[in-house]
Amino acid sequence: MNDRRDDSFGTAAYGGEGWSPRTADHRDELGTIWAASGIDSEWRALQAVIVHTPGNELAAGAAAPNEVQMLAPVDTARAVEEHRAMIAAYESAGVTVHQIAPGAEPSPNLMFCADLFVMTPAGAILARPASTVRAGEERWVARRLADLGVPIIRTLTGTATFEGADLMWLDETTALLGRGPRTNQAGIDQITATLREVGCEVMAVDLPYGTMHLMGMLRFLDRELAIAWPRRTPHAAVEALMRRGIRVEFPAFAERADHYRAVNFVTLGPRRILMPAGADEVRSFYERHGVECLTTPSEELSKAAGNAGCLTGVLSRRLA
Repeated sequence: MNDRRDDSFGTAAYGGEGWSPRTADHRDELGTIWAASGIDSEWRALQAVIVHTPGNELAAGAAAPNEVQMLAPVDTARAVEEHRAMIAAYESAGVTVHQIAPGAEPSPNLMFCADLFVMTPAGAILARPASTVRAGEERWVARRLADLGVPIIRTLTGTATFEGADLMWLDETTALLGRGPRTNQAGIDQITATLREVGCEVMAVDLPYGTMHLMGMLRFLDRELAIAWPRRTPHAAVEALMRRGIRVEFPAFAERADHYRAVNFVTLGPRRILMPAGADEVRSFYERHGVECLTTPSEELSKAAGNAGCLTGVLSRRLA
């Protein structure tokens, strides 16, 4: 009787001698197998961002800006100049800037990178933009994230919609998520399930009718201070901040373009921000609270219905 075993039995390829099991936690692989990336706050030191400098795609909104979700026709040359100035401001602040570099003619709104993904402590959640005008933009940011070695821990499916500017971190294990025209309940459900798997929870709040993103109502300056738009920021969100010992200040925002722009800033680190130039009243308010304000021109870019915060996909901050 021939009981000779197959020569492959007992080899490393089949789990035998020499087999090396992968036992490390996924988060332990960030910075080794995967790129060092992720955030668990809105205020710790900003390390890297993803942007897209616009180009000829802006011409699509010249005749009918409303059809591409813009407020007015945008002068491409001026917009490019302003965007490059924003990149220079980031680089001078020590922030690494990555470009999306799409492989085909992009849609007019691709420059609003904050909407296309959001980072967690364990990797990226890819957005699924709510409008047909922006459908598919997430493909380009997904490719760039992959090129950079950033893990994508969720891609939304079914009828879920979600845009990254609707999510922000209340603390290291709690995400605040706005329910509104850009993020629906199906998106909230899928994100909640994904964050639960990495030890985090989601608090969903309803946005006022006629608003765009949570980002336009609430921003963090450091662990203990946030800025909120009065009579617009969801009541439950403000209460959640206060319960965590975060002081919420309500500047005297007016329904004016420069004030809209002023809240659309990016926190570079504790009480240090990059904000649009020209909003002097609001800048003075920030400075009275000990905030260092770096500014960048954005008057032309603002015609596309966004500003520094919307233009910036935050890739990594210093983790707790």
